[in-house]
Amino acid sequence: MKEPQTPATPPTTAPAPARRPGGRSARVRTAVHQAVTELIAERGYGTFTVGDVATRAGVADSSIYRRWGTLEALLMDAVVSRLTEHSPVPDTGSLRTDLRSFAAKAAEDVTGPDGLALLRTVLAALATGPGGESARDQFLAVRSEQLQGMLERARARGEDAPDVLGVLDGVLAPIYMRVLFGVVPLTPEYVDGLVESTLARCSG
Repeated sequence: MKEPQTPATPPTTAPAPARRPGGRSARVRTAVHQAVTELIAERGYGTFTVGDVATRAGVADSSIYRRWGTLEALLMDAVVSRLTEHSPVPDTGSLRTDLRSFAAKAAEDVTGPDGLALLRTVLAALATGPGGESARDQFLAVRSEQLQGMLERARARGEDAPDVLGVLDGVLAPIYMRVLFGVVPLTPEYVDGLVESTLARCSG
């Protein structure tokens, strides 16, 4: 008598690996931002096109147009990304140490390998012309929002704190201008001195 045959078990298929949300999109954005920074450092603003950026980044120029629309919009996105992602606002529990850390990071950013290119990008995006006012507002909104949170925390602790414009004028503007005009290095003593002067003005 024939033994009953057990039905063959169908082979199991391993589930497809979950796709990481935004993974490719994030890589493209990083590559495009880096291409923009490199091209500005090598050639200066106004000497390259979206096609040049696409070639350097290894993406289709249609992808850049679809996501950013114009070269100017791409430039500003690269700057804002650098400010928000590479220069987080410190929260040390003291306004003095917060500002010192913030100022030191700002000085490090603009004196690093891509620092001058970053500042040139800002100036180019803020230059008079179509979209200039929008670019300026976007740039200031990001920087101001970063600083506002730091200053509000200080006031909640009972510390005297300058307003956002006081920090922009007293700390960031001198750092940026020194780099643009080649008055470097920015020593830690000089950067800390900017912070101390700004705090003295708001408590005097």
